[in-house]
Amino acid sequence: MSEPHAGDHGGGDRIRLRPARREDLPHLVPLLLRLKRLNEEFDPLLKVRADAEEKAAAVLAADLENPQSVLLAAEGSGPDHGKLVGVVRATVRERPFYTPEKEGVILDIYLLPLYRRHGVGEYLLGETTRRLAELGAGIVTAEFPNQNEIAGKFYAKRGFRPITALHAKTL
Repeated sequence: MSEPHAGDHGGGDRIRLRPARREDLPHLVPLLLRLKRLNEEFDPLLKVRADAEEKAAAVLAADLENPQSVLLAAEGSGPDHGKLVGVVRATVRERPFYTPEKEGVILDIYLLPLYRRHGVGEYLLGETTRRLAELGAGIVTAEFPNQNEIAGKFYAKRGFRPITALHAKTL
């Protein structure tokens, strides 16, 4: 069964979203690091570490092995057929004090700028949400920098709202 394309769901810049494979990791690491460097622009407490490339490779490899994780690779189509142009990381975690008992957490969504807009983000979110639900999630949350107003508006437009706040200070 083939994976759906974004263009099949109003995504415009047709991409194919599929489960990531081990051989994708060298191509997904730079995409994940681009997102983390963007996060750094929003807040100095999100400064990217010097060893972030090695850490990203280890995190992605662990996601591949974790049955509660969703790790997706977005492939371009047309002239970019087969080129990895985006990455999605999500996981399911227990909510020991609340119902629903399982929470699907969208940790990272990154798509190269050329592939954004035209419903592609909606497609990525929809596919990720569907896969989290298949893993038993009864609620979906998204983590992103508080200062990222674009992400806040994106999620709010799709029915997400804040439920907790994370505050930090440097020690």
